[in-house]
Amino acid sequence: MAAVEAELTQLHAAAIAGFARGIRIWRLSSSASTGTRSCHRPAERRTWQIGDGALLARLAGIDVVADFPQRRCRGGGEGAPLAPLYHAALAADLAKPVAVLNLGGVGNVTWIGQAADEILAFDTGPGNALIDDWVRTHTGRAADFDGALARAGQVSAQHVARFLALPYFRSRTAEISRRDDFQGTIPNDLGVADGAATLTEMTAASVRRRPGISRGRRANGWCAAAVGHNPAIMVALARHLGVSVRPVETVGWNGDALEAQAFAYLAVRSCWPAIEPALDDRRAAPGVRRPRFQAAG
Repeated sequence: MAAVEAELTQLHAAAIAGFARGIRIWRLSSSASTGTRSCHRPAERRTWQIGDGALLARLAGIDVVADFPQRRCRGGGEGAPLAPLYHAALAADLAKPVAVLNLGGVGNVTWIGQAADEILAFDTGPGNALIDDWVRTHTGRAADFDGALARAGQVSAQHVARFLALPYFRSRTAEISRRDDFQGTIPNDLGVADGAATLTEMTAASVRRRPGISRGRRANGWCAAAVGHNPAIMVALARHLGVSVRPVETVGWNGDALEAQAFAYLAVRSCWPAIEPALDDRRAAPGVRRPRFQAAG
C-alpha cells in the first residue's frame, strides 16, 4: 500500500507540474490534496486517504494542504462531504432554499436555506459509479453517454425495491456511502440495457430516499453536477424529486471542475493568514513575488 501511495503521489506531482507549464500564471503557490479513500471508520474517528501530502509538497516544490477527511473524522465528523461551504458561496445569488447535487462516484447533496447558517450536507448513495462500472464491464465504454443504454432498457422494479430496502436508506445519521456498500444489489441477471436503466433509476431514487431532505427541508430548485453527459439521470431525478433539476452549467458553474474548485477554495482559506499580506503586497507592487503558503495539516 505504501508503494501505491508513493506512486499515486508522484503522478499527482507530475500533473501539477504539467498544469503549471500549460498556463501563464504569476506563481503556483499551493495545492489541495484530498487523496483516495482506502479505509474509512468514522465511528473510530479514523479514515485513510491514499496520497502523501508531505511527499507531494517536496516533489512539487509548493506547500500542500491535505488531510481534510482525517481532520473531519478526528473532530467527530464523518469525513465527507467536504464541498458544502463552496456550494453555499457559489449559490449566494440563487433563490433559496436550493439544493446542490453532485453525482460523482458517490452522490452527495448540499441543502442551502435562507439564513447564512442553514446548510445541511450528506451523501445520498451511489452516484455514477455503479452505472459507469456496469457500462465499462459490458461495453468497454467509460460511461453511458447521453443515457443511450438506459433509455433503451426497461427498469426492473424488483431490483430497485431491493436496493432501497438496504439499511443505509433507513439510517437517519450522517453516514457516508461507499460504492462497495451497494455491490449486492447490482442487477447481474439483467441484460445490458435493462441493467443500465435499472441502475439509473436506483441512483435517482436514492437521492429522494435519504431522510435529510424529507425532514421539512424542501428545495425550490435543484442544481446537479456530474450529470451533464447523461440526460436519462436528469429525467429520473426530476420525476423522483418533483421539482425542476437543472445542470449547474445553467447557472454558470463548471460541473466537471466543481469538486476540484471546492478543494482549492478550502486550501486558500486554510492558509488565509499567510495569503492576505501577500495579496496586499501584490496590489501595491505587481511584480512582487508571493511567499509560499503555510501548510495547514
